[in-house]
Amino acid sequence: MSAAAPARGCEGCGAELAPALLACPSCRRLVHGGRLAALAKDAQAAVERGELAQGAAHWRSALALLPAESVQHAQVQERIAALSGRIEREGPGSAPPAPSKRKLGGPLGAAATLGLLLWKGKALVLLVAGKAKLLLFGLTKGGTLLSMAASLGVYWAAWGWKFAAGLVASIYVHEIGHVAALRRYGIAASAPMFVPGLGAFIRSSQYPATPREDARVGLAGPLWGLFAVGASYAAHLATGWQSLAAIAQVGAWINLFNLLPVATLDGGRGFASFARAQRWLLVAALTALWAATEEGLLLLLVLAAGLRAALGKPAAAPDWGAFALYAALAALLSAATLIPVAV
Repeated sequence: MSAAAPARGCEGCGAELAPALLACPSCRRLVHGGRLAALAKDAQAAVERGELAQGAAHWRSALALLPAESVQHAQVQERIAALSGRIEREGPGSAPPAPSKRKLGGPLGAAATLGLLLWKGKALVLLVAGKAKLLLFGLTKGGTLLSMAASLGVYWAAWGWKFAAGLVASIYVHEIGHVAALRRYGIAASAPMFVPGLGAFIRSSQYPATPREDARVGLAGPLWGLFAVGASYAAHLATGWQSLAAIAQVGAWINLFNLLPVATLDGGRGFASFARAQRWLLVAALTALWAATEEGLLLLLVLAAGLRAALGKPAAAPDWGAFALYAALAALLSAATLIPVAV
């Protein structure tokens, strides 16, 4: 048996504190005041350097040390929401200084223009390299590789190695989309872990602080999944391999299914950030897509979206960015289910 954790004393009034308490029940002093002050200082310094995701990560660590009902908890949530908005507009990392609006002529102006073009080219290279590095992230983890191999074996036995490999890769890309979105907001996440026959998941010790963040993290999976569908179909057009067309079509079904507006799926996280009027608009859009494609899965989305629109609690503030992303994903993935596959 392990020894019991030693009791702590409140630095304010000396009262004995249970290990899980975040505030003294007698004097209401914050238990982790010193750590909170350090995190606030680190967060402010990171933001001043332009490292917005790092600043948000420090504030999220502070949020876990504050009682949920406290004023400080609400204030930190507001800071995180403000940083999230900046991250969506500016990106998560350090931004280059904005070029001067004063026009420069002659050699100096030419040099400034060349420097700006070189910077933009460098930024694009770094962006592509960052995405590629992230895709390789899980392939360096033993747990991911072992669970991926197990899933590959199950799908291989059912449909052959070509389709199995493509399906596992498509699911992997979907999950890396969630990892990328979480990291963008300063939230650490594990590499994907596969569950043979059921898909995959990721783990995180933190959680998006607002419905807006959660919607974007949830919809990032189908968004990256759509890219995998497009890559598979492009490869099919280049090679003529029917297995690639089948992978693209099944990938479209999987990611469209994930748009179901139920709590445990990505679509449910998106719907949590929509107002009631937005939800009914999506019901109409999904109905039109079902009529146009005759894809049976869309009828399930229509029914689930209708129930969520009629009975679910709407968001206080409509999120039009997530709304547009959901609608676009539904339309493009629906179209991808029509990819012809020779039997």
